[in-house]
Amino acid sequence: MNAEIITIGDEILIGQIVDTNSAFIGKELNKIGVSVYQITSIQDEKSHILQALKDAESRVDIVIITGGLGPTKDDITKHTLCEYFDDSLVQNEMVLDHVKELFKKYISTSPLLQVNIDQALVPSKATILHNANGTAPGMWMTKNNTVFVSLPGVPFEMKYLITNEVVPKIQKEFNRPFILHKTIITYGIGESALADRISEWEEGLPSSVKLAYLPSLGMVRLRLSAKGAVQEGVEAVMASETKKLYLLIDDVIYGEEDDETIEAVIAKLLTSKKMTLSMAESFTGGTISEHLTAIPGASAYFKGCLVSYATEVKINVLNVPKEVVKMHSVVSAQVAEAMAINVRKLLKSDFSIATTGNAGPTKGDSNEEVGSVFIAVATPKGVYSEKFMMGSQRERVVQKSVNKALEMLQKEISKF
Repeated sequence: MNAEIITIGDEILIGQIVDTNSAFIGKELNKIGVSVYQITSIQDEKSHILQALKDAESRVDIVIITGGLGPTKDDITKHTLCEYFDDSLVQNEMVLDHVKELFKKYISTSPLLQVNIDQALVPSKATILHNANGTAPGMWMTKNNTVFVSLPGVPFEMKYLITNEVVPKIQKEFNRPFILHKTIITYGIGESALADRISEWEEGLPSSVKLAYLPSLGMVRLRLSAKGAVQEGVEAVMASETKKLYLLIDDVIYGEEDDETIEAVIAKLLTSKKMTLSMAESFTGGTISEHLTAIPGASAYFKGCLVSYATEVKINVLNVPKEVVKMHSVVSAQVAEAMAINVRKLLKSDFSIATTGNAGPTKGDSNEEVGSVFIAVATPKGVYSEKFMMGSQRERVVQKSVNKALEMLQKEISKF
């Protein structure tokens, strides 16, 4: 079963917002055996919308449309759907009651305008999907055996409708194959070297299993996708192929991604061991801390971060000895290790990470080449550091260093 996602709105096309809706919808549909065939972004323009609907109808079973359902004149999706389905708008009393209730409860200081009342106008042929989080309802319509679902573009409204209305209705009305994904995360090995190590295994994969390489800065994700009519059979094949893969590259695998990042794995490790973490970041500017504190419950293990960007802060606040900086330069293993040791003492944590390096475009207070990075990890048993050459592009240097620091930390925590 195939689906197409159509996003309506100039704000996506001009880069004013990022289309996160399609990513969420695609993920949720895939969980229930619906494959996204295509994602299309179009303008708020009638002829363009009509053509997109016609094209989608010719190639998929379900079309999910987001956007263009607001109360203002530039939102034309409902009127365009009426033209496509040879339909007309009618007032839905349940939707109108809901709109009135929202205004009474949350927007009591603003009058209920005609444009707000008009949110209750829906195509007469549509099945209404209740939007508990907003005034624009979802709409489910059918034409020539293709289902069209129109949803508001506001992310938290769309997510509610997908989760509580659209997915349950698809599950009830359609027979779907079982789709299973497993993503294995590797660190410390490049895509080409990884492909070479697993080439024979990859060539021997059954036709029902597909492999995709998803490289990013400092890591490669291997996504296995299996599809079949019977869930038990798909799971058995996936388990068998995953076991074979682990035997080949267990030394570079840190874990599996089931909606779980390396930050989440670190959080679980620290929480389960009742251990804590602190950081002293220089050129990474707090980015590692940002990644880790984005995990709910981070306060249980994260003590804090000192962004010691300037050399004098490393010396005066982190107590890195001046002679160490003078002898080895501020971008050195010795300084990174001193930063890690001292922030661990300062914030009284079990583990700490420290970064120092030349991210570019200039060398700063060191003669080390641009792209030179030192990352140190201090633990209850000691401290160690590594030097890396991360290239010449500033953003890449920072992101690769963040990934490498998380990898190093995860490995050290796992030893305890």
